[in-house]
Amino acid sequence: MGIGTAAGIILGIAAAGTGVSAYAAVKLFNKVIPRQDQLRVDMDEMADAATWEEYKKMIAPRSEWVRSQPLEHITVKSKDGLTLHADMLYAEGESKGIVVSHHGYTSMNFANSAIAVFFNKLGYDVLLVDNRAHGKSEGQFVGFGILDRHDCIEWIKLMNEKYGKKDIILYGVSMGASTVVMAAGSSELPDNVKAVISDCAFTSPYDVFAHIMKRDYHMAEFPVMNINDAICRKKAGYGFKDYSTLEAVKTSKTPILFIHGEKDDFVPTWMTEKNFEACTAPKDKLIVGNAGHGASYYENSELYESKIKEFLGKYL
Repeated sequence: MGIGTAAGIILGIAAAGTGVSAYAAVKLFNKVIPRQDQLRVDMDEMADAATWEEYKKMIAPRSEWVRSQPLEHITVKSKDGLTLHADMLYAEGESKGIVVSHHGYTSMNFANSAIAVFFNKLGYDVLLVDNRAHGKSEGQFVGFGILDRHDCIEWIKLMNEKYGKKDIILYGVSMGASTVVMAAGSSELPDNVKAVISDCAFTSPYDVFAHIMKRDYHMAEFPVMNINDAICRKKAGYGFKDYSTLEAVKTSKTPILFIHGEKDDFVPTWMTEKNFEACTAPKDKLIVGNAGHGASYYENSELYESKIKEFLGKYL
């Protein structure tokens, strides 16, 4: 075989490999980044069917109760011109402050109803936000915290305009957790944000996508993630490494409570461990045994609530 022939074969293999990677990147983008109007996270990531039936005994009545309350529907404009929607659950009597709640990927604001009931009973108003490209909120592309962190700041500013500068707590689950942690690193964060509660945040969109690629498809992150990142930057206006929770926790001064399920393999527990280690603000951590992704509160609500009460008692 001549050198030219060998080189041609090698280049052909490389081209084929690049083609496969490009195809995989496009498929990944189309599956994940455009607006998703139905739940796309496998519920098995949270719990098996039998355990879910137990969780529903808490989730269903609380969700029904929240929806039955005299909620106020509120909107705000994002920096890039989207109309974002939320529902406010008011505390009975004078409130202690406002909890701004952000849900996870392909979910909606009422997904956080169970924990909203807990905060409501503690005496807080709870703003249940529909993240951009979710629920009633506008948006063509999911922001994965990179864009949503700016939206979170806009919600806080609106709360201050409408209700005066009450104490504000940021709460989020999964993508919502990464959103509130990233918001805590913003130089625009109002000083009446007193605490952040992060339940199973990822370190960055890049990290969590790379993890799922390796776990589910046995694919290396390079070059698929690089191509996918370029597609996302062109179409959705951001890259997966534009910002991260690891960057945010190094600059945030706001106390952060990090929560994660011990058995979470969708957003691995090590991501919260890294966030906690890098955090220079006042911090605390709760790893909930036997809990899958986003299921810590349902798995052990007593421990979860106790830790939040202890944490808020220190900083509010």
